[in-house]
Amino acid sequence: MTTTPPRYRVLLPGDPAPWFRQRSTSNPRHAFDTSGGRWIVLCFFATAADPLSREALRLLDERRDLFDDTHMSFFGVSLDPQDEAIGRVDQCLPGIRMFWDFDGKASRAYGVVPIDPAPGPASVDAQRLWYVLDPMLRVRAVIPFSAEDGGRAAVAAVLDCLPPVPRYTGLDVHPPILVLPEVFEPAFCRTLVALYERHGGEDSGFMREIDGRTVGLIDYGHKRRTDHTLTDEAMIEETRLRVRRRVVPEILKAHQFEVTRMERYIVACYEAAHRGHFRSHRDNTTKGTAHRRFAVSINLNDDFEGGEISFPEFGPRRYKAPAGAAVVFSCTLLHQVSPMVAGRRFAFLPFLYDDVSARQREANNAFLGDGIGAYVENAARAH
Repeated sequence: MTTTPPRYRVLLPGDPAPWFRQRSTSNPRHAFDTSGGRWIVLCFFATAADPLSREALRLLDERRDLFDDTHMSFFGVSLDPQDEAIGRVDQCLPGIRMFWDFDGKASRAYGVVPIDPAPGPASVDAQRLWYVLDPMLRVRAVIPFSAEDGGRAAVAAVLDCLPPVPRYTGLDVHPPILVLPEVFEPAFCRTLVALYERHGGEDSGFMREIDGRTVGLIDYGHKRRTDHTLTDEAMIEETRLRVRRRVVPEILKAHQFEVTRMERYIVACYEAAHRGHFRSHRDNTTKGTAHRRFAVSINLNDDFEGGEISFPEFGPRRYKAPAGAAVVFSCTLLHQVSPMVAGRRFAFLPFLYDDVSARQREANNAFLGDGIGAYVENAARAH
C-alpha cells in the first residue's frame, strides 16, 4: 500500500503572510492582521519541551533590545498545551508574545504542519520554521530550524540588516488614500457639530466575530469615542448629496469602483478628556461588515490636538485633514486614530459600497448578533 506523503503549504519571500485569529498570551482572540506596521518575527517552535526549541528561543534573551513593539515584535507559536499549562514560555512586554496554536490553525497556514491532517492516531513531525515579516505583513525571510542552534544565528543576521520601519521598502511610501478638500462646507460642519452638542453622544463600540456571529463590543482600551446618529431624513440626505457629488466621482476616477450605497450617518467625537482613540483595526473583518468597501473620515473641526489617523503598514505618518476635508481609504487597510491630546475632534464617518456588496450584506443578516439590526438591500442608496 502506497502512503501519500503529507503536503505542506510553502511560503516564499514576497508572499503575503496569512492572517489568522488565535488565542495568545495577551488576547483571547488575537487578530494577527492588526500587528502590521512593524517588523514581525514568528517562531514556530512547536514545543518548548524540546532542547532545540529552547536553543532557538535563546534569541529572546540575546537580542531583547530588538523587540519593542515599535520597530519589531516577536511571536512564538506553540503546538503543545503543556507550554502554557506549566509556564514553559510566556510573554514579556513590550515586544514578546506567544500564540497558543493547539488546533494547528496558524501552523497549517504557515507550512509547519500538513495541509491535510493524517487520519487516525498517526502524527507528523512539525517543520519548525522562523518567519520574518515586513510591516505590510509580507514574507521577508523563511529560515528553517538548524540542528546547531535552531536557526537562531541566521535569524539574528537577518534582523541586524533590516532598515527602519519608515523606509522598509527602500524609499518613502504613502498609503493608497484620497484626501479631498471642501467636501463639507464650514456652515454644514458647524450644523453637524451643533447636532451633536444638542443631543450628546453614546459610547461607540466595534464589531467582532465570535462563534460565527458578528457582535458589538465596547472596550475603552481598544476604542474610546462617542457617536450621535442622525435621524432627520432631510439632514441625512444633505450628507448623501455632498458625498455623492464630491467623493463618489473621485473614488471612481482613482479606483474604478462605482459607489451606490452609503452606510452609517454619525457625528463622532473623540475627546481629550477621555483620551479618545481607536487602536489598529480594519473595517470589514466580520460577516456583518464584509460588505464595506471604502471608509470616509470627514473632519468637522480642526481646533484639536491628537486624534490623527494613520496607516501603520505604510509608515508612522499621521494625517489631520482640515475641517470639511475627507480622507478616503479601503476598509481593508489597517488604520488607527492616535490618542487625543487637547480639545475634541468631531468627524462624520460613513462607509461606502455598491449594489453587489449590498446583496452580500443582506445575505449575511443570518450572522448578526443580538442588537445589530438586519439590513434590507433596497435601502441606503448613495444615489
